[in-house]
Amino acid sequence: MGIKYMQMALKLARRGVGLVEPNPAVGAVIVKANQIIGRGWHKKFGGPHAEINALQDCKTLGVNPRGATMYVTLEPCSHQGKTAPCTEAIIAAGLTKVFVATIDPSEHANGTGLEQLQNAKIQVQTGLCEIEARLLNAPFIKFAATGRCWVTLKWAQSIDGKVATTEPRPSGSGWISGEQSRKDVHKLRRRAGGILVGINTVLADDPLLTARPSKGKNPTRIVTDSFLRIPLDCKLIKTARKSPVLIYTNESTVRTNPEIAAKITKNGAELLTYLDTHGRSNLYFLLDELSKRGIAQLLVEGGPTILTSFLKENLADQIVVYIAPKILAAEGSVDITGPMAQLTQAIDLHYVDIEHFGDDVRLTGLTEKALSEISISCCK
Repeated sequence: MGIKYMQMALKLARRGVGLVEPNPAVGAVIVKANQIIGRGWHKKFGGPHAEINALQDCKTLGVNPRGATMYVTLEPCSHQGKTAPCTEAIIAAGLTKVFVATIDPSEHANGTGLEQLQNAKIQVQTGLCEIEARLLNAPFIKFAATGRCWVTLKWAQSIDGKVATTEPRPSGSGWISGEQSRKDVHKLRRRAGGILVGINTVLADDPLLTARPSKGKNPTRIVTDSFLRIPLDCKLIKTARKSPVLIYTNESTVRTNPEIAAKITKNGAELLTYLDTHGRSNLYFLLDELSKRGIAQLLVEGGPTILTSFLKENLADQIVVYIAPKILAAEGSVDITGPMAQLTQAIDLHYVDIEHFGDDVRLTGLTEKALSEISISCCK
């Protein structure tokens, strides 16, 4: 019976995905005498947490939660943030037992909330549906535990492995995936703190890289551009004062082209430079810098070259591929299997999810690296 209630809480938590980031999506269910008397989830960033909303639901229904049991997908917070501590509300409400799916690894949590509940003589049990809860908030858990951002690689391809080409375009529509798939991509963007593409994508598509419709915030838009080829009249530069734009470029390029660099920054974009002699991979350096800026999730939407670079460096946590029922053959001048075939070993994906969007199929999976970072064993 307890599993059923926790699964309900997980279902509620999913409603907050794309609305609460960089905070976790959390759901809570309150049960008394085998009846659900309260439901809640974290609805928006900065708003009341799931536990508070569930307790408020009890009040709305006119039911006293004293003596009830709560099922919550993440350890209740015990610190004062944008909202008051949830542990205090749970204690004040007189709940007698709390089931917690997984502990919050954040520095200000990490068992502190559970300890406060136990000190108040509330029974606490952890681990119910833990894998599902950690998978739901994998980006948050990784960032909280390691301080490093979660990297999702996304692309669309035809059945024969062709991706959207640069120049020339295939005849007909320039889109590989269908409209429903493209709408789903905007949900991915709303979860992300940053969206990254290469300069070739900017030159070919002039993308805006915002989440539409906007839910109140847009991710930082990042372009890898070693030689500052980004056009000053592109959409990214034109909108840099509305939503942040970060150009990742070579320091020597900035030194030798100060006028171009000055024009870019004058338009509101920021330059982040790297040294050619940097001891680590430039992508490692970039991810370190993004993590320091509090970007917990990075969505990489670039072409095959940049996607392969992330894969070769073993930097991907999640892969999202939209497969359209099209065969482009010679019309598709870029083959996703070409550059990726250079990898020395195959990359296995785990906890694979397959979903249909119209005629398209979306395949999502996690790398072994990601699972180790959120303390989950590879499924067999």
